[in-house]
Order: sequence, then C-alpha cells, then structure tokens
Amino acid sequence: MGRKIIAVFLFVFIFYVSVNIAECFAELKCVDAEGEAVIVNNDVPSAKTEAIARAKWNAIEQAVGVEVKAQSVVQNMTLVDDAISKQIRGVISGFKELDKETRKDTFWVRINACVEPLKARDAVSSLALNNSIAVFIPAKKPKVVKEMEEIHKTPYGKTERSGLATKDEYDETNILSENLIGRLTEQGYTVIDVAPTHALEAQEIENAVKSGNFLTVRSLMYKFLSNILLIGKIDYTISTRKGQDIGYGISMPFNNVTVRLTYRIVSRDNTGKAVILTAGTEEGKGMAMNVEDAVANGLKDLSAKLTPVVMDKVGQYIKGIAKKVQVKVGGVNDTNTNFEVKDILQNIAWVTNVEDKGLGEFTLSYPENPIYLANSIGQKGNFQIVNFSPYSITVRYQK
Repeated sequence: MGRKIIAVFLFVFIFYVSVNIAECFAELKCVDAEGEAVIVNNDVPSAKTEAIARAKWNAIEQAVGVEVKAQSVVQNMTLVDDAISKQIRGVISGFKELDKETRKDTFWVRINACVEPLKARDAVSSLALNNSIAVFIPAKKPKVVKEMEEIHKTPYGKTERSGLATKDEYDETNILSENLIGRLTEQGYTVIDVAPTHALEAQEIENAVKSGNFLTVRSLMYKFLSNILLIGKIDYTISTRKGQDIGYGISMPFNNVTVRLTYRIVSRDNTGKAVILTAGTEEGKGMAMNVEDAVANGLKDLSAKLTPVVMDKVGQYIKGIAKKVQVKVGGVNDTNTNFEVKDILQNIAWVTNVEDKGLGEFTLSYPENPIYLANSIGQKGNFQIVNFSPYSITVRYQK
C-alpha cells in the first residue's frame, strides 16, 4: 500500500514538473536576428561581442513586435549599447550562432535566440520616450453612394427636392488627427501616427474605448515605444439635411452636421499599469452643400476645441514627471565658462530647469530617461561623456 502511495505521489510530482517546464518553454519565442559592429583597432573579439548584443536586441524587438526600433530613438550607439547590455539579461534564455562574417571594417553575425516575451516587453519599454505620443483617432464619415431626387409638397405648398443615399466608412487618417499631430510635433513632441501601420482596425479601437480594454492600449504602447497614447473615435450625426423643411416654408440650404469625439489620454506607471490622464467628449459642427464637406468642416471645428485640451494635459504630465539629474562638468575653472556651460545645458531639448551647485556642478530637471540627456549632451561638440548613471552624468568640457 505504501509503495502505491509513493508511486502515485511520484507520478503526480513528475506530471506537475513536466507541465510547468512545458509552460516555460511554451512562453519562449525563438527567432533569427542579425547584428553588426565596427571593428576598432583590429579588435575583432570586441566587435563580435557588440554585434551579438545588437543581434540579441533585434531578436527582442522581433519577439515583441516593435514598430519603432529602440536603436533609432537615440543616435549615440555607445550609450544605447550600454543600456541594451543591462536590459537583455534574463530576457534571452539562450542563443546559437548561425553565421558570421568579417566585412571590411565591420563584423556581422546572425543568431537564433529564444526570447521570453513578457520580460522582453519590459526591456523594450524601458527605452520609451516620455514625450513620445502614439495617436489613433479613427473618424466615421459618410460616403455618398447615390443621389436621389424626391419631389413632394411641403405643408406650406412649396415643392421640396431632396434625397441622398450614403454609407459609413472609417477614415483612420483624418483632418482632426493630422492637425493634432502637426501641433504636437511643433511643440517638440515625438509623435507616432498609428494609423498607417494598420496596427488596429477602427472597429477594434471603438470597442476598446467603449469597454475600457487596456490590453489593447498597453500593446500599442509596447509596439511603438510610447508612454502616452491618445486614443479615441469620432462619430457624426446629420442634424438637418439640405432641402429639409425647417418651418415657416423655409428649406435648409445646407447640410448641418454634428461631429462627436470620445477620447482618452493614457499613460503608464513604473509597473506598466495603464493610467488615465484625462478622458472626455468634444463636439464640433459643420455646414456645407454636401454631407462630406459638412463633416470635414465639423472636424475642423472639433480640432480647434480639442487641441488646446490635449496640449495642456500632455504638458502638465511631462512637467510633473521631470526628475533631477546631477551633471558634473570637468574643465570649468571660472565663472565665465560656468555661464557658457549653463547656457548650453538650458538649451537642450526637454531640460526644464538648470540649478547651479558650484563651478561645473549642475542639477537638471529632465522628464526622460537620463540616457537621452547624456546623449544630447554628448552630441554637443564641446562635451565628452566620461561617466553615466541613471542619476548622474560626468562630462568634460573643452572650449
């Protein structure tokens, strides 16, 4: 009897372990990826290590399905590679080389890497810009299929001619979304128009807004390396048609249309949880001889009302998440040089404040990942990055 109990226990234990192992392997996604690095001073081993690191990061992006490449977010590849080397630990469970080749001054490698998608999403999203905004606002609009002429008498004895057959369709790139993207870009935000990628159908976005489906929202943020998402849907109503009797024997000379937008501006906290910055509805009105033009005029009116609201909310959010970064600058030996350096730092994009702490010592308020600040400083011709951490940057200044 005891042996039977032990045998049953062992069977259950082995089955449980097997299921868990299977689940772990089921979560892995194995992909082929390439990487390339420059050979400096004939140091091929170092170039190979860097090329493999880049290939691993490409594998991560493939596994997550990222549309915007992390390496294109910043220009200084040394800093990006440093960030990548820290983020890929634990994300790739294993890899094998498939091919490698030395090409003049570069080393190229192709690998097959197995990635854990859940960890990969976190690794990729850590390089997302806080000022990067993904915009997706499909608009339902009418398309005239057939114009009909109906002749009938009004209660006042006047002959009225009207009649129109339309069908609804979604326009993912419309007057409102284009105007909004243009204004955000003018203010220095990195704007990603989701519509051309066909990442979501308009019907999906409508369902997501109605049901509060944040899984769709999160997947969009991961996909486009964005920390802010403006998501909404536009509908329209024909209030009065052209030729329609409006009383006192008068016929409406134009089509009068009301356009309504339901929207949310969503961000995420440090855990990846979706946070609603604001939500609401806006409406605009438009009139024109035909229905399509009336809807277009309504979208223009709606755009004028919505743009200030979006700019204000996004601006408040960016300002509220600014963090303090200590910047130590070597080579500053007098007050004049100190003023020169401070002026340069104040003119770096998204630096909201610069405080003097002494000769060559500054505290900067910056809303993004400090890697982008270090990259911006490094791109200035007079600065050379000496050391970098999430809280401090050490540089050398040369006149």
